[in-house]
Amino acid sequence: MVVEYLKNPPTKEDLRSILKKLGMTAGQIARKGEDIYSEKFFGKAMSDEQWLEALVQYPVLIERPIVIKDDRALLGRPPEKILEFL
Repeated sequence: MVVEYLKNPPTKEDLRSILKKLGMTAGQIARKGEDIYSEKFFGKAMSDEQWLEALVQYPVLIERPIVIKDDRALLGRPPEKILEFL
């Protein structure tokens, strides 16, 4: 299943579940090359909860793709990692 998160953004609960499967924090999946990151978040010390709120408000900041299989997830960068994961 493919989730187009820009059309159907995840909730905080969705992100918490994904982050648990990834073994990562919300700040670790933020796309730091996005303009919105530079404009609003660069250089700020933010808690995980603040990052969750930012990712829900600005889903373009969520690193992609994220592949989920059962109770595990993988950040698909580089894409070759996806084949190994599946």
